[in-house]
Amino acid sequence: GLFKVVADKTPYVSIEEITRKVPIGPTRFGHPRFYSPEDIKLANFTIKRGEQITFNSVEEVNGMMAVNCVVVRNNQSYSFTLPLSQEGKFFECEDDQIYTLKEIAEWKIPKCRNRIVKLSNTLHMWDSSNPLPESFDGCLILMPVYEVQAVMKFRKDIVHILSDLDVEVKDITDCCDISSFLQPLSLEDVFERTTMEFPMVAEIMEGPSGSKKPCNLLSPGKEIVIYKKYQAARVLASEIRSDSPKRHFLIPMSYKGKFKRRPREFPTAYDLQIARSEKEQLHVVATKAFASPHKELFSVSVGDQFLVQQCQTSEILYEGRKKLVDVLTCEQILSDTYKKVLLPMYMEGGFVEVIHDKKQYHLSEICKEFRLPFNVKVSVRDLSIEEDVLAAVPGLQFEEEITDSYLLVSGVSSPVESWEIPVYRLNMLVHLLSKDVQTVVPPMTKTTVEEISEEQYYMVRRYENQTLHPPPRPPKKPT
Repeated sequence: GLFKVVADKTPYVSIEEITRKVPIGPTRFGHPRFYSPEDIKLANFTIKRGEQITFNSVEEVNGMMAVNCVVVRNNQSYSFTLPLSQEGKFFECEDDQIYTLKEIAEWKIPKCRNRIVKLSNTLHMWDSSNPLPESFDGCLILMPVYEVQAVMKFRKDIVHILSDLDVEVKDITDCCDISSFLQPLSLEDVFERTTMEFPMVAEIMEGPSGSKKPCNLLSPGKEIVIYKKYQAARVLASEIRSDSPKRHFLIPMSYKGKFKRRPREFPTAYDLQIARSEKEQLHVVATKAFASPHKELFSVSVGDQFLVQQCQTSEILYEGRKKLVDVLTCEQILSDTYKKVLLPMYMEGGFVEVIHDKKQYHLSEICKEFRLPFNVKVSVRDLSIEEDVLAAVPGLQFEEEITDSYLLVSGVSSPVESWEIPVYRLNMLVHLLSKDVQTVVPPMTKTTVEEISEEQYYMVRRYENQTLHPPPRPPKKPT
């Protein structure tokens, strides 16, 4: 599930306490925010009470340990450092982000403190395997239970040791040959190796959990060749259906099936403006009536048909004064003629696309010729895939192109095909072998369509560049 964290009500009494108990690091999760109920006067800067202070990193400044911080004031960033010796009351700021349990455990639980979280209803789907009641919408207190993962001499599996186990431990590092122990590496660890180190041979120590594995190679004890690391493009697609849950897919550009277009739906005139293109004129039918409050703008009835043209400004009479508002110019299709009309951009209506295009498209053609999101269905399945999961889906919405990290792998003995495995969606451990790779040229890459969970879908969308998304809709009423 996905959770929101509730701000900790217990204050920290110094910057040094914050650095001891709260993870601060280079990732997007490692920038916690705090505020002080009192002004903090520095040598050349004053932090006002209640201002959000973002902690970015800890480093030595002029021989003293300090935290690099940022305050945003009037849309302008101010950078400064706070020494660890700085005392006062520091409270955690409210956080509107949504996190997985793994992210909370690794980054959002302060040492020696519990964490209160609230279930995110927007993405949570209840089923019979869920330990929480179906109507649960309260808060949970997370109390982490830690374990030590260890490797033993002459053993290839990972040993899990509970941290509260009552045992005596003796350090024998100085009299032990560390090279006789295996070094477990996650896929992220492998991806961080330099390009010159590939290809390499590895043995799987722990395979990915769950039944949905990208290929049958990924079982403990299997040896694989990792040929290279790279970034690859994918199209994020979701099943078109009114009820939930929807299925989500990552489709590689090498997918060999073909698609036919399906009608898109547009809730406002502004969405029509975003979707229109120079390639073809957008033809839509109104599915919801709209009564215009201004005689200069058109009132829409259910069933009205329009050809969308362009956005422009128009003058209207508003409360006795003339105002300029953004409008969408369209041609209304009548029985034997066309009529030019103006639709207010803020219009809350409903439109469905009329498709005249019967052509079948490859995935790369759609991404090149049309603006996403785009609705399709598979018309010719990919015959190179044993079971094309997309062919059984009645409709798909291509949401956006993403770039993700992959490793190209194959089996060691007589490989006939290679597979792309995602670095950040598979939890598995390998250790490198000193074997030579028989051939540095990977065999034919097998195309796979990856079905991802609701949680993974949210993660993929969250990490994408926000500037690719359309701007916010204009106000519903002219101002």
